[in-house]
Amino acid sequence: MTTIEQLERATWPDPGPDASALVRRCSALARTPLDEFTVEDLRLMLGQQIAVPALLPLALHVLLQDPLAEGDYYPGDLLVNVLGLPEPSWSGLPAERGQLVSVLTELVASSPPLDPGLKPRDPARLVRDTVLRFLSR
Repeated sequence: MTTIEQLERATWPDPGPDASALVRRCSALARTPLDEFTVEDLRLMLGQQIAVPALLPLALHVLLQDPLAEGDYYPGDLLVNVLGLPEPSWSGLPAERGQLVSVLTELVASSPPLDPGLKPRDPARLVRDTVLRFLSR
């Protein structure tokens, strides 16, 4: 299957030995076939806003099945990164966005109330707040 490098028609340079782990991982993922991407790979690349037009539809496919799909950090970490993408990222995906809004509306309606003592950076609160912000746009 196609890689990000093939889609972009550009070879990513070797990050070199002094590059951060994040840069090395993103560079390796640019060479990885898209059909081999994991939830964590999607979370990482979309969090860096890399190859959004190619990866957002893949992430939405995952999220429509499991909105709280989990990468390496917490349930919903992919969703938080997807919902944090700039508004223009969604311009070519109105139907998918509508489907996601429906799924998230149902998720919010069926979720138990959060513990009021949760700190703003607590994953459960972060996911809920991010979803509510997205739904209010």
